Amino acid sequence: MTTVASKVVVVGSITADVTAFGNRLPVPGETVIGESFTLVLGGKGANQALAAARAGASSTMIGCVGDDPFRDIVLGGLRDGDVDTTSVTSVPGPTGVAHIRVDNTTGQNDIVIVPLANSSLTPDLAERRLRAVARSGDVLLLQLEIPLATTFRVAIVGRELGMTVVLDPAPAATLPDEIWSVVDVVTPNESEAAVLTGISVSDVDAAVVAGRWFLERGVRTALITLGDKGVVEVNEAGAHSRSTPTVKVVDTTAAGDAFAGYLGAGLANGLAWSESIDRGIHAGALAVTVAGASTSLPTADAVDAFIAAQNHDREDASCARTQAP
Repeated sequence: MTTVASKVVVVGSITADVTAFGNRLPVPGETVIGESFTLVLGGKGANQALAAARAGASSTMIGCVGDDPFRDIVLGGLRDGDVDTTSVTSVPGPTGVAHIRVDNTTGQNDIVIVPLANSSLTPDLAERRLRAVARSGDVLLLQLEIPLATTFRVAIVGRELGMTVVLDPAPAATLPDEIWSVVDVVTPNESEAAVLTGISVSDVDAAVVAGRWFLERGVRTALITLGDKGVVEVNEAGAHSRSTPTVKVVDTTAAGDAFAGYLGAGLANGLAWSESIDRGIHAGALAVTVAGASTSLPTADAVDAFIAAQNHDREDASCARTQAP
């Protein structure tokens, strides 16, 4: 019998990212002169689907685009990245847009998302698309840039179909408590964890408390990302922190998407849980070293080389300590 490999199925947003880069972000009422501009594929859903494909997984996108010129830009970006777009629906009107501003000095950004076509991804449409492509053992990646009712319905259906359900709760929003019982893995950053749990997540200890909040409501594993402070993993076996490589930050826009996409790809490809998380951490770290969102998502070869270099540096440091008088 031939075994069919598991795949990553992403149900989420697809946008055209309109990004302006400058030396600093303007304050309210101020105009600043920027340095550069890009118009590329974006949306947390599309970014995660592309990241999973670049990680080497079979990746399928479920979402909605409009019938405007932006449709060709975003669908072209997905297809060029080997993402299956046959489950993407075209609807009348404009494709979703994200307006992003990036501070070239610090790498920080702010984003305004206009959902547009993404609002047409109804619970019924998403469920039909998911049931048509998903199998037991597949990995389902979800975010919160589509209607919350759709995310909730799809999480329920994903659990019913035997998928591993991974929720990146961004942008943070109030969610029904019932959703947590059908989520296997939740991956908030510190600010999202604080909004959802009401716990101020300022350090590792606070992240552990927030992680336990998710477990108490039915989530199997919480992975709380803390930027350069690492990733805190909380599950029934306990809690521990994983470090993040030190890198020069250029743009933080898609770090969480790189992490989620690589995590999902690792699980779909049968990698060990620990290795899947580790590859997600390294992918997220690499993503912040490149400007843009989808343009910053690293390839599997780049992540392999980065991990190898990190391991080599640790070995050198260990040898130096051993040889010290």
